[in-house]
Amino acid sequence: MQDPEAFLDSLRGKRTVLDEIHRLGNPSELLKIAADHFPDVRIIATGSSTLGASRKFRDTLAGRKADLWLTPMVEADLQDFGNTDLRHRLLHGGLPPFFLSPSVPERDIQEWMDAYWAKDIQELFHLERRDSFQRFVELLLVNSGGIFEASGYAGPCEVSRPTISNYLRVLEATFVAHVVRPFARHRATEIVAAPKVYGFDTGFVCYYKDWHVLRDDDLGPLWEHFVLNELHGHLQTRTVGYWRDKRGHELDFVMTERGRTPVAIECKWAADRFDPASLLAFRRRYPQGSNFVVANDVSRPWTRRFDSLEVRFVSLRGLIESVQPGEPG
Repeated sequence: MQDPEAFLDSLRGKRTVLDEIHRLGNPSELLKIAADHFPDVRIIATGSSTLGASRKFRDTLAGRKADLWLTPMVEADLQDFGNTDLRHRLLHGGLPPFFLSPSVPERDIQEWMDAYWAKDIQELFHLERRDSFQRFVELLLVNSGGIFEASGYAGPCEVSRPTISNYLRVLEATFVAHVVRPFARHRATEIVAAPKVYGFDTGFVCYYKDWHVLRDDDLGPLWEHFVLNELHGHLQTRTVGYWRDKRGHELDFVMTERGRTPVAIECKWAADRFDPASLLAFRRRYPQGSNFVVANDVSRPWTRRFDSLEVRFVSLRGLIESVQPGEPG
């Protein structure tokens, strides 16, 4: 590949996968030459969630590529992998080798984290203080789905608050953490600055929480993670927010697109656990938009009214079909 033209000339008419492409000295040069001069060479370039973060990419390749975010396994993958037990997916996570393992692969999880530090972090970001960074990752996964306050991590990790904020930016850039920012327009009464942070995979969350067998109380938070993963995987976007006011009302997710009304989403393992108080508080401020409760035990959708508010109870598949781009908001 040190001679891109000769390399690509040998691949005419073929489809080729280039894995770990960010490890090349100038990966964008090879891809740009392929797009401009070898249109009959079809290339899938993959990396460990770091292509956009790599400083080696000196060209954005705008107009020459299509991006695909491969999230951990989504619901439709369970059928393909021959195991539709959602509890198994939540506990083992959505990385295929871990999902297929008969027991929780604790050693493999730790090896994955070691490789993540060595390949993604050191090669791309050159961070120091490995112990502090890994301690931060562990604490973040333990608190996954909660409100993020950088000062709360600085002491246990023995670094400054700005360093913690930088660590979070690195995790977000490498897709190991998802920062869900607050949706707010009535600033006097709403939380506007504190994001929620989710770990990228439920298996890692369970491992660092030391959950070896899932209790009923664990299913709700993990279901929320799974719904977020489904939104990411199908919609290919990270523009999912949440809402919270200063009285403690909170909605799991709020989706907005330019020119559309906000879509409110509540995640419940069981539909009968839904309490409309937060949704009613949200709609008093933002009266226009669709309202969904996505629950694991819903097979067929139904609609229920709470005062004058119409709420649609849907399955995970039903939610995705309802919020796909171009559908009514």
